[in-house]
Amino acid sequence: MSDSERQPAAKALQVNLDPTFYGTFAEIGAGQEVARHFFSVGGAAGTVAKTMSAYDMTFSDAIYGHSRRYVSRDRLETMLAHEQELLLERLGVSKGAEKRFFVFADTVAARSFRRHDESHGWVGLRFQHQPLATFSDVILHVRLLDEENLLQQEALGIVGVNLVHGGAFQTRDPRALIGGLLDGLKPGRIEIDMIRFSGPAFPGIDNRLMSLELVVQGLAQATLFRADGEVVQAADAFYKKPLLVERGSFRPVTHVTNDMLDGARVLFEKEDGVAGNEPEVLMEITLKNLLASGALDLPDFLDRIDLLAALGRTVLISNYGEYHRLVNFLTRYTGAPIGLPMGIPSLVEIFNAAHYENLEGGILEAIGRLFKRNVRLYVYPFLNAAGQLVDCGNFQTPPGMAHLYAHLRENGLVRAIEAYRPGYLHIRSPEVLAMIAKGDTRWESMVPDAVAAEIKRRSLFQGRPAESAGFAI
Repeated sequence: MSDSERQPAAKALQVNLDPTFYGTFAEIGAGQEVARHFFSVGGAAGTVAKTMSAYDMTFSDAIYGHSRRYVSRDRLETMLAHEQELLLERLGVSKGAEKRFFVFADTVAARSFRRHDESHGWVGLRFQHQPLATFSDVILHVRLLDEENLLQQEALGIVGVNLVHGGAFQTRDPRALIGGLLDGLKPGRIEIDMIRFSGPAFPGIDNRLMSLELVVQGLAQATLFRADGEVVQAADAFYKKPLLVERGSFRPVTHVTNDMLDGARVLFEKEDGVAGNEPEVLMEITLKNLLASGALDLPDFLDRIDLLAALGRTVLISNYGEYHRLVNFLTRYTGAPIGLPMGIPSLVEIFNAAHYENLEGGILEAIGRLFKRNVRLYVYPFLNAAGQLVDCGNFQTPPGMAHLYAHLRENGLVRAIEAYRPGYLHIRSPEVLAMIAKGDTRWESMVPDAVAAEIKRRSLFQGRPAESAGFAI
């Protein structure tokens, strides 16, 4: 599409001129702008069966039933189901054979006179990709980043038009649909941090790959999904929970991966605010890690995710290279303690001042941001090239950093993992990967049983070169 064709007015008009795509707009809260675009360009009679806005909570409850949270995925799905039922009940017989019915809905909390916390919303499209077909869904969670209410509403209206247009014309290419969601918007106005496709319009869709696309295409800085592949929104998954987050390549998962996590958990569960409160455990892979070889290898990505799923792990994909940026993201959703298990090589990178030249306060500012609120580092020991054990006690900082490191250690912000298995310290993921590729069966003793079984069952990583060892910061 040309730049002019990507503008919201052009997209809305293209939808209006399609004689088959026909449906309902239902908008709650700040979502009042989407339907207006279709009316303003002309020809809306060919698209709009009904528009409605239940702005008052009492009216909203009368239509959709009472809701514990009005801006939530549950509320959005209730809206979609209710409006779908009405659409089919009233128009199914007279128009069903010739129309691709759709329901667009959103429920949004924008900035107002009374609320100045995070502005966000749930947006969804339920539609038929052909007449009489079973309905399909695209569901989004959006963060509104503008400072003014009117600008937030404007941005939401454009995203809504883009979603309706995508459902009408781009279902055969979900990546293109994702890429078009922010058409007509300058960077930094909206973030889409969750997307889920379902239904016959998207056969064989893998929502984990679609979540990855959000980060790759710059619509989000992070996205999250559980072991069963279900995409979840961070605010729902993290709300008031302690978080234990292990970063790695997980190519493949080894005994070290689990040993590090288990040792950190022993310490983390003793922290104030964690005892008696089950932590959310996340395995984080950075986009930098996924692009380490220069190109994104989607089968390789899914291999890693499937191995983590075999262990029941929730996966966070992020574009946060530095740990302090990751912490800033996590503390957006929880005030509970955060634990970061890591190896000595990652600790080395944290104290590399060259990584923070873009900050006015340099490494001091980065360290301040990293430990700004209830954050602990749990450090796993390491065997260096000479076979010597390096741990928190004999770790050597770069020149001039010794007192800073001593301060962090003295205040319990950097802690040594003491419950570990020395027999695992020689295991290196790149070496395990090389053994798998060569058919050297010694690798089987270096990974958890569930991981070994999955690798053998699906012949994962075989014949692929091992990547060089690297440690994301």
